[in-house]
Amino acid sequence: MPISSILATQYFQLVAKRQFAEAERIYERLKLKAEKTERNRGYIQALHGILLSNKSNNDQYTFLSNISLNDKTALEKHRREFLKHTRDSLHAEYDRGYFSAWADFTRVLLKLENIPELQVVRAETHYASPEEESTESESIPEEKEASSLKFVQTSLDKSLKSN
Repeated sequence: MPISSILATQYFQLVAKRQFAEAERIYERLKLKAEKTERNRGYIQALHGILLSNKSNNDQYTFLSNISLNDKTALEKHRREFLKHTRDSLHAEYDRGYFSAWADFTRVLLKLENIPELQVVRAETHYASPEEESTESESIPEEKEASSLKFVQTSLDKSLKSN
């Protein structure tokens, strides 16, 4: 049985609206009902990736964290690119299924209005010498400490300085 376009569309809408529990239930249904073909395996794998990239919004390298889901021109551009990959005979069936799912997802995003944007959490790493550490903690105002950037210092840094 081919992948149900109705269930897939419902899945994409739920993911876009960030209703992950219901989206996961539909994902499991799609996975169970899909024929065991390479194209469907790629499609199902893309569905799983779409869900994960929406749930864990801390990866700055994922496709969805780098575009605005409400920017219709950018979404249309990406959809055309995905469709081009689905028709490319150089790609394997698995890849064509994978890109087909992304094309379907962008099609649904284009039809939806006011999609909640992903809030990407980015952490910066700051390595400070022991001398900087004591002066920094005294000179940083409380406002900066509460800022969204996270400064991380490792114990490895201290042990390297002591050697």
